[in-house]
Amino acid sequence: MKNRVTAICLAVFFAVLLAAAAVRSRGSRAVMTRSRDAELTLIIDAGHGGADGGAVSPGGTVESEVNLAIAKKAEAVAAFLGIRAVMTRSSSDIAYSAKATTLRKMKAEDQKARLALITSTPNAVMLSVHQNTFPSPGPYGVQVLYAPTEGSEEWGKNMQLLFANALDVNNRRAAVLIPDSILLMNHIDCPALLVECGFLSNANDEKKLLDDAYRTKLAVILVAGFLREAPGLRAVREAQKG
Repeated sequence: MKNRVTAICLAVFFAVLLAAAAVRSRGSRAVMTRSRDAELTLIIDAGHGGADGGAVSPGGTVESEVNLAIAKKAEAVAAFLGIRAVMTRSSSDIAYSAKATTLRKMKAEDQKARLALITSTPNAVMLSVHQNTFPSPGPYGVQVLYAPTEGSEEWGKNMQLLFANALDVNNRRAAVLIPDSILLMNHIDCPALLVECGFLSNANDEKKLLDDAYRTKLAVILVAGFLREAPGLRAVREAQKG
């Protein structure tokens, strides 16, 4: 069974790499020697968690659980490919201090802890996994949002194209700058993306997001998109040190 899962993962990964090759780069990239010191650390952020469940579908699917399932798969794919990765959370539970007596304080404390992890990690870049929702059931598909940091916009636009090429050619969405209201993504200094993997308010998206094989596809695309942009992202992080 394990060998079969590995074979499926590899097949999907190479298919995604072929799709990535079709994504046209917007400019030249600096290629750097991949020493251990220069190696990037991929921060995989499973959005929400603990007391903060995030969005909830009409059918009762809780966003935080979907986020964590996809993030864990992305971590496994990264490990399989030898990518250094760190999770901001690996459980549905979050340990809060005694001072966090309200949901607002719990969320603020959690965001502060995630920010501290990201900013203290050398050569960090971040992928934050979330799910979308809308008052009407019509909207569907992956939406990529990029942080206002150097390297994020190009990465985000290419990631959005990769999702369209590898997962849904009918997805005409464009990557957009993340709004100021997303505090974590506006307080970091590294390249970062927030990927809304689907709409919990759309029944078809919800069904797919609950499917284990579909979650694996999402995870593989996330990691492949990171690998494709790694040389440019590494150049950004090295330039920031200067």
